[in-house]
Amino acid sequence: MEYRHLGRAGVKVSTISLGSWLTYGESTEEKIASDCIHRAYESGINFFDTANAYNRGQAEQVVGRALSDYKRDSYVLATKVFFPMGEGPNDRGLSRKHIMEQCNASLKRLGTDYIDLYQCHRYDPETPIDEVLRALDDLITQGKILYAGVSEWSVTNIADAVYTARELNLDKIVSNQPIYNMLNRYIEKDIIPLSEREGIGQVVFSPLAQGVLTGKYKPGQQPESNTRAANNKINNFMKDLLDDKTLSAVQELQKFANEGGYKLSQLALAWILRQKNISSTIIGASSPEQVEENVKAADIKLSDSDLERIDSILEGVVRY
Repeated sequence: MEYRHLGRAGVKVSTISLGSWLTYGESTEEKIASDCIHRAYESGINFFDTANAYNRGQAEQVVGRALSDYKRDSYVLATKVFFPMGEGPNDRGLSRKHIMEQCNASLKRLGTDYIDLYQCHRYDPETPIDEVLRALDDLITQGKILYAGVSEWSVTNIADAVYTARELNLDKIVSNQPIYNMLNRYIEKDIIPLSEREGIGQVVFSPLAQGVLTGKYKPGQQPESNTRAANNKINNFMKDLLDDKTLSAVQELQKFANEGGYKLSQLALAWILRQKNISSTIIGASSPEQVEENVKAADIKLSDSDLERIDSILEGVVRY
């Protein structure tokens, strides 16, 4: 396993990390989830990502219980704040009140004294950026969080956070968590150049485009009823990737992966690790075997010509 700095911060994280969205605390039984976390840790993954909103706190509880088997200083734990955690007007967003209260609640659910990386799950247009940054800075001063990050913020939002922190002499954000994969590369235009300049690392999610980059969806065929693509509650990030042109290109990628002797999912992960400004890519898993399979992607070394061939195959279907 390779370890990289989280942006310009001193802490190092495994290039492949384990997330818990759509799985732990809901669709995956806790025993299986715990087995996945244990297998990930034993495979060299030291970076685990969750959020308070994942099944209203249950995912944090599952992750916390599983990681309690290990020394706290041997792994990097990340969670998030923003989405509703109650019905009240202050039970959501990035107000100082919500950030402080939810950080304390996350600490209890995770069963830990501190969170390594606390991330703003989305941008809050209703709260001044200085209020958000001051709250995060205070949590760092209190030792409740070590680093602050954001997720799915626009380049303008990230720039505002960078310059405001600099002006007010506050701790700055060290990471951004965007969707990023072979098919969805919107961060390449503006966000990555800004992040490289300001020392912000990308911790990307949906590296397999919610299953599209496993090759299981075929052009001209309707998704099977038990697949993610057929579930309108969880397929938001993949709906526009299911056209025949895109799926045909994915089948060509499958052939390329076969030539190299690995799975398409492994190729998709290895591709991300060759891109600029990537600190880690978050995988999801519903079995320990799936964790093992994905971890092997860290050993695949793609050449410049491999990257050129991939771009040629995907010409006309990449979303920027």
